[in-house]
Amino acid sequence: MAKAPNTKNGSSTDAPKASAAQPVSPSQVAFNTAELKSSYCNVCNGSSTREEVVVNFGVNDNWDMGREKIEVALQHRIVMSPHAAKRVRDMMVRLIDEHETRYGKLEG
Repeated sequence: MAKAPNTKNGSSTDAPKASAAQPVSPSQVAFNTAELKSSYCNVCNGSSTREEVVVNFGVNDNWDMGREKIEVALQHRIVMSPHAAKRVRDMMVRLIDEHETRYGKLEG
């Protein structure tokens, strides 16, 4: 039978002290790309609720712009929390800023 930990005022003296979570540096993250798939997209749209953000990606391969209706083939749907979506937004802003610094301002 296991021995109960020593306690003082209801708290364990054998337990490690709680510490604030330390952020993980980028050098401590290993990305496994074994199942990574690449896709091209030229169309995206999205929606959100209180609990999630949904972004759809697809391809518009209709080069004839004279049509009444354009059909876009949606191929991927990414569902994430609003917190994850905010991190994606911040990353995209940084990437676009870097692109514009190298190659010039994008229109639109």
